[in-house]
Amino acid sequence: DKDVAPLERVEQRELYIDFLNKEISRYISHLIAIETNERGSKIVSCLFSISGNIERIGDHADNLAGYTKMLVKEDIMFSRFAQEEIRQMRDISIRAVSALLSAEAGQQGWLTHVAQLEQKIDDMTTEFHRDQLVRMRNGTCSDAACILYSELLTDFERIGDHVLNIAQELAKAHTTL
Repeated sequence: DKDVAPLERVEQRELYIDFLNKEISRYISHLIAIETNERGSKIVSCLFSISGNIERIGDHADNLAGYTKMLVKEDIMFSRFAQEEIRQMRDISIRAVSALLSAEAGQQGWLTHVAQLEQKIDDMTTEFHRDQLVRMRNGTCSDAACILYSELLTDFERIGDHVLNIAQELAKAHTTL
C-alpha cells in the first residue's frame, strides 16, 4: 500500500497558498488605490501577477497530487516508459520553479534561461504525447492510464507557463527598480 500522506500535505499547502494569495491580493488592491507613483504602481502590478501565478502553480501541484492518489486508489499502472517520461517532466518542472529562487532572478540572462526551461517543457510535452499515441496504437496503455497521463502532462506544461509568467514579471520589476 502506497503512502499518500505527502499528497495530503500538497493539498494542505495548496489551501494555504490560496489563503495567502487572497490576502496578498487584498493588500495589493489597497496599495493600488493609494499608490500614485508610476514606478511603485508598476512594481505592485508585477507583485499582483506573480502572486496569481504562484497560486495557479499550487492548483496544478494539487491536480498532480490528485492524479497520483487516483493512480494508487484505482491501481492504475503506467508503463516504465511513461513513468520515466513523468520523472523527466517532474525534474525539469522542479528545475524551472527552483530557477525562480536564483540569486540572478530578474536579470536578462536569467530570464533567457527560464524561457529555455519552459520551452523544453513544451517540447517534452509534445514529444511525450507522441510517445503516448504510439503506446495507445500498440495497446500497451490502458484507457484510464492514457487519460491520467495526458492530464499529468498538461499540468506540467501549465506549470512551465506560470513559471515563465513569474520570471517575466520579476524581470519587469527588476528593470523598474
